[in-house]
Amino acid sequence: MEYIWTTDLNTSYYTDAIEIRKKVFIEEQYVPLELEIDDLEDQTIHVIGYLENKPVATARLYQKNATTFKVQRVAVSIDFRKKKLGKQLMLEIERYAKTKHVEKLILDAQDHALNFYKNLGYQVEGEGFMDAGIPHHTMSKDLD
Repeated sequence: MEYIWTTDLNTSYYTDAIEIRKKVFIEEQYVPLELEIDDLEDQTIHVIGYLENKPVATARLYQKNATTFKVQRVAVSIDFRKKKLGKQLMLEIERYAKTKHVEKLILDAQDHALNFYKNLGYQVEGEGFMDAGIPHHTMSKDLD
């Protein structure tokens, strides 16, 4: 998979990210548009994964502090799941974070994805909570 990183909301790359997110979160999971597209869009770094020039995966990173990124909006298009692309995307995020001297990644995982993140070395922190009507847990991973 080829990755493009952008902070520019006026690019086709960002449009590709939004299209993936709309299909996954709004159409599949019924997350309201106003919750999915929020006021952090211009404060985050967006990554889009392309397979044979087709956008198939995306996520965004929000810098919590000098050494911590929050991973958000991780999504893989339905036709490309079960192909290890989510794992590849998360490894790319870790690679990128290390280039920015980030020491820790945190995320709010949907409960159905907890094992996916655990297999990547993330640890559950605290009690579960609901977000957009979906059960979640906060998870974190220290980067070496």
